Formats: sequence, C-alpha cells, structure tokens
Amino acid sequence: MIIYQDEEIVVCHKPYGVSSQLSGGENMVNILKELCGCDIYPVHRLDTQTTGLMVYAKSQKSAGELSRQIADKTFEKEYICLCHGDIEKKGEMVDFLFHDRLKNKSFVSKTKRNGTKEARLEFSKIGEKYVGECRLSSVKVKLYTGRTHQIRVQFASRGYTLYGDGKYGAKDNDKIHLHSAYISFNHPKTKEKMEFSLKASWE
Repeated sequence: MIIYQDEEIVVCHKPYGVSSQLSGGENMVNILKELCGCDIYPVHRLDTQTTGLMVYAKSQKSAGELSRQIADKTFEKEYICLCHGDIEKKGEMVDFLFHDRLKNKSFVSKTKRNGTKEARLEFSKIGEKYVGECRLSSVKVKLYTGRTHQIRVQFASRGYTLYGDGKYGAKDNDKIHLHSAYISFNHPKTKEKMEFSLKASWE
C-alpha cells in the first residue's frame, strides 16, 4: 500500500472501496496514521470506487505547499480508465458541472449557472478490449480540474460510460474501472520533482 515515504510525505496505492478522506468507515487517513505512526493530512481526493496513486502530507506545512501546487495546477494527475464504445483517438472535454450533494451525483450543465464549476480534461485512446460482446476503450486521461466524479460524468455525458459505473448509466454495475496511474509534484521541502506511476490491476 505504501509506495514511498519520508519525513514530509507518504505516497500510497489506494485500494478500491476505501475512502481517501476521514470517514466513518475504512479510510486512508486512519490506515496511514497506523502504518506511519504520525498525523496524516489529505491534500487531494479520489472517489471511494477509484484505485491508484495518492500523496498525503505528514505536516500542516507540507500539506499547505502541496495544496498550493494543486491550486496552481503544477501538480499533475493522469488516470487510466475503461469506457464503453470506440472513443476517438484523442481529444479534450470541457463542461460546466453541477454536483448534487443529496444524490452524490454530478451533472453536465449546458450553460454556466449558480453552483456549476468548469471541468476540463484531455484524453488519448491507448487500446481496446472486449468483455464478452462489449467493446471497451482503454483511455489515458489528464485532469486539469478536480471536480467530483469529473471523469465519470464527462465521459458518460458523451456516451462513453465507464465500465462498471452503474451510477452513471453502465448496465454492468460492477467495479468501476478508473485508476490514478501517475502523479507528479515538487517535494514540499526539498523542491525536488517527484514522479510516481502505477498500473491498474486490469491493464
């Protein structure tokens, strides 16, 4: 689970079904506190149903520096997903998203209005596979914004629902195939560029 750690940060592989934030159930903050023997500060999040790379800070100062990089968009995040259909080779998705907290579901809005936030990502198709007669595209996604369920809703709104994502329309309501495959940031103390990559279990 822990991929790298030092006095300031810990980089880990978040499993499927575990919350990335403090919650009433199993969550990465409490797990890492026990494994590392120190306080743990979240700086970004992954959906509970998303697997892959995350970095946590071990001090408030380091958490603030990493959060600044995320706000400045110098913290890079790339994902791998499997989606239904034959998606084009590469492209960009830009939408306004509204998140309904009661339903815990995001929606694409055609226009900017109160409560919406811009969501932007780039994607490139890297392969395809069949599960039975179901044709799926394997896609690399680079996020420029971090909206709730962003990849899931932006892909689904264009007819490319992620495999296993029943919440956004997939009939195969199983494990969602979405994985945080790459993160890059500057170390909060040394300023050294840190890069980590991790394959998905289904690649």
